[in-house]
Amino acid sequence: MKIGFIGLGNMGAPMAANLAKSHEVTGFDTVAAPEGIALAQSAADAARDADVVITMLPNGDILRQVAAEIHPAMKSGAIHLDCSTVDVESARAVAAQAQGNGLSAIDAPVSGGIGGATNGTLTFMAGGPADAFATVQPLFDIMGQKAVHCGPAGNGQAAKICNNMILGVTMIATCEAFVLADKLGLDRQAMFDVVSTSSGYSWSMNAYCPAPGIGPQSPADNDYQPGFASELMLKDLRLSQMAAEAADADTPMGQAATALYQQFVEEEDGKGRDFSAMLPRFESRHRGS
Repeated sequence: MKIGFIGLGNMGAPMAANLAKSHEVTGFDTVAAPEGIALAQSAADAARDADVVITMLPNGDILRQVAAEIHPAMKSGAIHLDCSTVDVESARAVAAQAQGNGLSAIDAPVSGGIGGATNGTLTFMAGGPADAFATVQPLFDIMGQKAVHCGPAGNGQAAKICNNMILGVTMIATCEAFVLADKLGLDRQAMFDVVSTSSGYSWSMNAYCPAPGIGPQSPADNDYQPGFASELMLKDLRLSQMAAEAADADTPMGQAATALYQQFVEEEDGKGRDFSAMLPRFESRHRGS
């Protein structure tokens, strides 16, 4: 399969490298120039004659700009596979634009971070036509371990932001609970042993525990160097609240989590730290502070 890959940053470069082991990949990025991937002079050049064009971009505005450039250059019947995490409205607008140009579009944001991109173990949440999803399934199999077809255009983004809203809320609750346990004199290991096998268990507790030295290895054991940076969590939470406003959905916990991560990233020391660094944040605070 001939593939164009636009956006060769921390996530895109290893994804493209994995694809290049078994497919013809031509990449483009305005800044990065990773080794081992053939590079084009422009996004349109990378897209020209490709069977599938993959984009991995920072936000919806940039996605719309790139789509406007590449869709006229893509051959009829080709597929635009967008793996960025963007707002649902942008994903659906780009899909409609693709259809107007005789193309198919799949929005398939990912979960798994840089490690998952490097190791080919990402999870993809995909929205778009079922036949296009089936066509790109072999690419998902190379880049990841699971791909779920969530329905029509935009539903991949919807699944991603709903999932990460839960993740942001549960991480905050987990960090709060550890600090409360500390202040009540409950040993952290005992806390973990109880909660991880009781009704309070969650991915935030069991697989990504924010307390150093407790549970499986996590960023907490590496001074909170980011596996998933707090500013990326803030981005996804903001997307969830944009979607909630557009859909008239009441999401008070998502709204509260967004406000807390905004404060952590923009007013405190959260930027550049893992999103689980909420635990030392709460350790240094008191009720009402």
